[in-house]
Amino acid sequence: MRIRLLQGLALLATGLLAGAFGYGAANLVPTFNAVPLDMRLSFHAELMKMNGITMQAAMAASTLSSLALATLTRGRARLIAGSAGLLTLTSFLITRLGNVPINGRIKEWARTTAPADHAEILRRWELFNNLRTLTALTAFALLIVLALWQPPGGRKQPQTTSA
Repeated sequence: MRIRLLQGLALLATGLLAGAFGYGAANLVPTFNAVPLDMRLSFHAELMKMNGITMQAAMAASTLSSLALATLTRGRARLIAGSAGLLTLTSFLITRLGNVPINGRIKEWARTTAPADHAEILRRWELFNNLRTLTALTAFALLIVLALWQPPGGRKQPQTTSA
């Protein structure tokens, strides 16, 4: 029962993370690119204030629940859950080391003016955004596979350790 609840939490948190990143990649980024630069910079800076707490919480919940699930399972289930946890951790690292520093620059540009090479910097932000979206979506897909996976021999639950 504990594993099923943890699996549900991992699915929920990782689904929310993948959905938020997916929405951003599919809707926000094209909108950013369609509006005038000053509007994009102002909106982007404000959006990052709101995203800071919610996205970090989603990344933490996704990573911790997936890795906890990996510690309570064995075999293929452990590998799948552990991989999902590492992928959500990768989403966090991409965000922290790639997107966040550029967000700081965007915040500054919103108050002043964008440098001549702003288009290249914004393209790098989009590349990081696409990578973290891909890692989160892959983690979510792995957890779905784990939830649907029926081990051989008719067992209905992934193999667990005695806990």
